[in-house]
Amino acid sequence: MDDITRHKAEPALYREAMSRLVAAVHVVTTRGEAGRAGFTATAVVSVSDSPPTLLVCLNRSINAAPAFRQSGLFAVNMLSGEQQAVADSFGGRLGMSGEQRFSVGQWHEGTHGLPCLIGALAVFECRLAEVRTIATHNVLVGHVEAVTLGPAGPGLAYLDRTYRVL
Repeated sequence: MDDITRHKAEPALYREAMSRLVAAVHVVTTRGEAGRAGFTATAVVSVSDSPPTLLVCLNRSINAAPAFRQSGLFAVNMLSGEQQAVADSFGGRLGMSGEQRFSVGQWHEGTHGLPCLIGALAVFECRLAEVRTIATHNVLVGHVEAVTLGPAGPGLAYLDRTYRVL
């Protein structure tokens, strides 16, 4: 145990440690009164398969945040290894906002009229079951009402602050 250095969990150190976590990359979308909205997320977790439920963490400071609570529906698009540009668009790296972001990738309307990404490894269309505010984020819990499986292949992951195809 002598070679272990412990530090107080300060925000910068926490972010550095979390950058070492391999995480799948998703684009989470919705459609509401103000139109389509979305964001890139790595904080997506399966909660249960009975009933099918998943959890998504949404930073409350992004412009799209209110649309998710208002809509009550969202789609989680699991990105393939070829869809980094979509992640960049919805993550703000391409300088696009709002509806412009949907110009990257090919989209169709899902079962509930939600924006679903063509070519995604999987798309989960969810009805919002619960929202919890924790620190800087809203934790969205959604009951999965429809699943679309895309082509099998490598997925897009995020590790050490860069994309990886796995």
